[in-house]
Amino acid sequence: MPERSGARLHLLSPAAQADGRERLKAALLGSFDAVWRTLRSLGVSASAADDAAQQVFMVLARRIGDVAPGKERAYLLQTAIRVAANYRRADRRRREVLGRELDAQKSGVADPESLLEQKQRLERLEQLLSKLPSDLRTVFVLFEIEGLSSPEIAGVLELPRGTVASRLRRAREIFSRMVARLGCRTADGGRR
Repeated sequence: MPERSGARLHLLSPAAQADGRERLKAALLGSFDAVWRTLRSLGVSASAADDAAQQVFMVLARRIGDVAPGKERAYLLQTAIRVAANYRRADRRRREVLGRELDAQKSGVADPESLLEQKQRLERLEQLLSKLPSDLRTVFVLFEIEGLSSPEIAGVLELPRGTVASRLRRAREIFSRMVARLGCRTADGGRR
């Protein structure tokens, strides 16, 4: 089959179009949560995460003919990394000030104390992740939060496995030092 750079789904045969739609649907159902978490972990704000995730899947929809079957997740994560970088750059240029009224809205959840505690832990995690250098943070998030293996990360980021291992080790060291400085408690109540 000849190489189709920038192939559009509507230019393909009906069978190829149907296959592309099915692959896109499977990727959306199977990888949306991972793409969203990756975007959030790489610095995309909560208010922009849905739009950023949609942008990632729109890129896949446009390029589905170029993505080898079975490689959709890797392509989505590569795209999410680039989209997150674009959002961070845009966010540095434009700061939005949100009103306190959003924080004051009541939730229908029964236990607000545990929700507050969980929110504070997530904010601390986001704060710590934001202090990691971008190259280390990307590997750390993909391994520790998304559960990808080192070989999978090497494939997604197109890096040698040794580089992935080195970045992960350095990211863990920095992250551990930051956690120790904060005196954060682990989930079981002990100090970390």
